[in-house]
Amino acid sequence: MELPKQLFFFFLTLIFLSGDIGLQAEARVRHYGPTKLFVFGDSYVDAGNTRKDQPGSWKQPYGITFPGKPAGRFSDGRVFSDYIAKYLGLKSPVPYNLRKMMQNNLKYGMNFAYGGTGVFNTTSTNPNMTIQIDFFEKLIKENVYTASDLSNSIAYVSVAGNDYNYYLTINGSIQGFPSYIASVINQTTKDLIQIKNLGVKKVAIGGLQPLGCLPLITSTSSFQKCNETFNNLVAIHNNLLNQSITKLNQSYKGGFLIIDLFDSFTSVLNHPKTYNLHNELIPCCLGTSQGFTCGDVDNNNVKKYKVCENPKTAFFWDLFHPTQAGWHAVYNKLQNMNALSQLRN
Repeated sequence: MELPKQLFFFFLTLIFLSGDIGLQAEARVRHYGPTKLFVFGDSYVDAGNTRKDQPGSWKQPYGITFPGKPAGRFSDGRVFSDYIAKYLGLKSPVPYNLRKMMQNNLKYGMNFAYGGTGVFNTTSTNPNMTIQIDFFEKLIKENVYTASDLSNSIAYVSVAGNDYNYYLTINGSIQGFPSYIASVINQTTKDLIQIKNLGVKKVAIGGLQPLGCLPLITSTSSFQKCNETFNNLVAIHNNLLNQSITKLNQSYKGGFLIIDLFDSFTSVLNHPKTYNLHNELIPCCLGTSQGFTCGDVDNNNVKKYKVCENPKTAFFWDLFHPTQAGWHAVYNKLQNMNALSQLRN
């Protein structure tokens, strides 16, 4: 039986609210710098935009650590956008798809990110970065956010590798990878400029994490070691991104910054015991046989995945995404590196 549309969105809203209470309680006291956070990108920051009929995020066992049930995040709990909001003293921004049901929370910003997306079209049918920014621009034209709102806001952009995964899916060659990386950076730069030109005071983007350490890649070594070929390609991406941001800051006299996810991820993975993490490259949630992944069930609704005993000691949740504990460790490392202070200034 299909729920009426209004009732469906009502239940979505209840789930999102229950999943946000913990961080809201932590963040309700005071703001630190910007009063609004706008989030764009992919599953590393998606807090509930991806539809319930798509893989992951809204299915068991996602959300088992926080809030205790699936809440639209690609993790067992919180994701990186939640921690950025926490750092700024803000409630986690409302997912774009729930905006009409959560009018009172629009004052904290909005999350436009969708799992599986990139700056270009990918295998996902979700809105790419350009379309996400178009959604934002439409809200500005509708006066949901004013010039005054935007003048004290920050945007966070996540480009976590879906474009590159798609490139490999369409049998792109390793030889052609560097030129494709350049095209991804060029489009990313255009996106950052578009966000800034809409009036956002500051635009932050995550540097690309070590893709060669993702369980999808390390599975070929039984999750024993990272793939340096992929990490070398990531270095090209991050170097080009650094060059681009430097030029943008020269042209705009500041306003753009990079959050170093590569070094923070690498440091946590190299020193897992510091963060009470174990078996750092092994995902907590994994398919029980080939062709199945975290959250999958067979035609008889029998689970075809297994979950580790304690997700709080695992860095990776599934083949692509960190656990809440993993994100928390990265967040702590970024704070220790003083890499987040520019978000507040």
